[in-house]
Amino acid sequence: MHTHPNGTITRHIQPAASGDAGLEPSGASVVEGRMPLTGGAISYTKAGAGPAVLLIHGLGGTRRTWRHVIPDLARTHTVIAPDLPGHGGSDPPAGDYSLGAHACAMRDLLLTLGFPRASIVGHSLGGGVALQAGYQFPERIERMALISSGGLGAEVTPVLRAATLPGADAVVAGLSSIPAALTQRLFGVLPALIGGSDAGVLAEVLHGLSAEHQRRAFLRTARTVIDWRGQTVSAIRQLGLLSDVPLLVAWGANDKTIPPQHHHALAERVPHAVTVEIAGAGHYPHETAPAQMLSALQTFLAATQPYRYEEDRFVQLLTSVDPVEGRHRTGRAVQSSSSDHLVRHRWPPQTSPNTPI
Repeated sequence: MHTHPNGTITRHIQPAASGDAGLEPSGASVVEGRMPLTGGAISYTKAGAGPAVLLIHGLGGTRRTWRHVIPDLARTHTVIAPDLPGHGGSDPPAGDYSLGAHACAMRDLLLTLGFPRASIVGHSLGGGVALQAGYQFPERIERMALISSGGLGAEVTPVLRAATLPGADAVVAGLSSIPAALTQRLFGVLPALIGGSDAGVLAEVLHGLSAEHQRRAFLRTARTVIDWRGQTVSAIRQLGLLSDVPLLVAWGANDKTIPPQHHHALAERVPHAVTVEIAGAGHYPHETAPAQMLSALQTFLAATQPYRYEEDRFVQLLTSVDPVEGRHRTGRAVQSSSSDHLVRHRWPPQTSPNTPI
């Protein structure tokens, strides 16, 4: 362990043994860093070399959620996986837990690490942060991948809606003190609220909120995007700004946290989006079905060209009629052209010749 001149503390990890769930890709080092920024230090994992890929975790989570996909992504890319402000090992912000503040922190981290542009992958709340970053800093975006993303509709699990109610802090504190194995069994008897494959992951997330500052970040962040009725922040009006951005949209078919129909609706509004529905997976396909999720990500990164921001074009999109609404008003069918077609994937792949791949 040593400290760089810029104050970043790094730790170089030796290659993980076979079968280990560590973060070390074969033949490359992993750096565990902590970048001091004006808004508070951000803890991060950086691995590999090549074009930058930024991985943004979800509400209440940490960068550890990406441990199954970092090693292989790092074979061809510089992978940067931070803890959002107030989450994991990152300092809490001064008071702003909004999507915009999180997006600013991610931009600041990329710039201080020497990466002015990146492909951004966001899970759940992290998808909302990615969408916000694409709106605030389009010149920093090369591609975008949304996994079980928030910000695409009002519906969300009652579990998260309850976290916005008075007294939620005491309830979360009590639940987080229960051993994760016991919590997992409890979640297992709530199939209507929690997908079976997600029970273990959610138990770990909840157990990680045992520290007071972690709970504060979870609750305050939740209340910036959710109330007792559902999600309160939506990116739907700005989706037209993604018209030129390579976009992957992935979700688990058994997601009980955010309805899969949100992602189907996104695919209609952004016809060039590559969509991946993973059978049997829930809200955390990158943890419970990492092979399928990794394959989709790698294919997407390899097959698409990075977006290049042009201000005149962006201004045009800012003042354009919503593409979907425009097609309806002109009487044309909502159908993509041959050069801009919607690619649909399902995992495991269907054997029927009529299933588009």
